[in-house]
Amino acid sequence: MFAEENLLPLSALQHLLFCERRASLVHVEQIWAENWFTVDGRHLHERAHDGSRELIGNVLIVRGLHLRSLRLGLSGKADVVEFHRVDDPIDLGPSNDGLKMCVKLPRLSGYWRPFPVEYKRGRLRREAGYEVQLCAQALCIEEMLKVRVATGALFFGQTRRRLEVAFDDGLRTRTEIAAARLHAIFTSKSTVKARYEKKCDSCSLVNVCLPKTTGTNRSALKYLTSALRDSE
Repeated sequence: MFAEENLLPLSALQHLLFCERRASLVHVEQIWAENWFTVDGRHLHERAHDGSRELIGNVLIVRGLHLRSLRLGLSGKADVVEFHRVDDPIDLGPSNDGLKMCVKLPRLSGYWRPFPVEYKRGRLRREAGYEVQLCAQALCIEEMLKVRVATGALFFGQTRRRLEVAFDDGLRTRTEIAAARLHAIFTSKSTVKARYEKKCDSCSLVNVCLPKTTGTNRSALKYLTSALRDSE
């Protein structure tokens, strides 16, 4: 179990799965830079984090819900957690790990099944970092409410479509491994070395990271030699 003061941001898991160096630059060195992609994504999340609640039919929509897991050492906000009313909770029974399949909510009658929704910019697509981040939110909800969370969804702002994600054993294991790796990087207080890949071109930190000149396959001597040759 982690202490409250040692919890790391849920959002860091997405950075980690995209690039471990990015995760260490942001969360160890506290370096950040914006580009069009990060600004667009931030605006999308700000609209989802207004803290409002509304009941639409049999669905309670909660925005900006604070989450934490002392077991994984993570905390943050969910963009949206939907609670779907369950007509007959007896039919659901307990999950295999003994957790309830639905919960009662204050000032509301009946039983409710949580369903986290994470907002992402762009078009509908599968990305490991997105799914791990969403699964971590589900694991937080399970720990906080003692309820099984079987599925959630990624909502893509450009296409206004959802991609449902099942929190199976494989995804849960990847999420726990990612959380442990994040803490290992943070505890080491060292920055992961750069390695250039095509995805670096779209990263907002590319001009800070300089993966083409500081990558693990480039020595300082080779870089200086190349720079001198270019200047000539």
